[in-house]
Amino acid sequence: MTDQPQGAEPASDERPGSTAADPAPSPEEQLAALRKDRDELYDRLLRSTAEFDNYRKRTDRERRETAERVTASVLEEVLPVVDDFERALRVEAGAAAETYRTGLEIIYKQLQDVLTRRGVTPIPTVGTDFDPHVHQAVAYDESPGHRDGEVVEEMRRGYKLGERLLRPAMVRVAKA
Repeated sequence: MTDQPQGAEPASDERPGSTAADPAPSPEEQLAALRKDRDELYDRLLRSTAEFDNYRKRTDRERRETAERVTASVLEEVLPVVDDFERALRVEAGAAAETYRTGLEIIYKQLQDVLTRRGVTPIPTVGTDFDPHVHQAVAYDESPGHRDGEVVEEMRRGYKLGERLLRPAMVRVAKA
């Protein structure tokens, strides 16, 4: 008696699901199957490479945008300090305060240099046409010597960071 359970077929060396009548695949069929596998793997490689490249570009863009937002935020907080320096330098000081004024001018120039290096530029105002995208009109004045819509006075300087508006200029505008 054998150790096989009743009704079981004798073990064979053949692959499961194949019968003795299935011939082995021909070399051409094997080559076609290998080419198909290669093409599928190559397609997956191309897709993975493209996805990684898109990911890298997206993260670079997000990192740049975050840096620009942080820079703009810090610069917006510095602009009131610049305004205060400009107001302090407009005040007439006596001869005794001349050295104090010279120190303020040096600090103001250094601050302006930092802003310039960071790409901050003042918005042109007096003599230009009013532009609601960069100017904030605080008053309209009758002014026969100026054309309608011309900026006649700057109340507070406006600034741009590259093409991005940091703060609009507060201006008085001529009305015909």
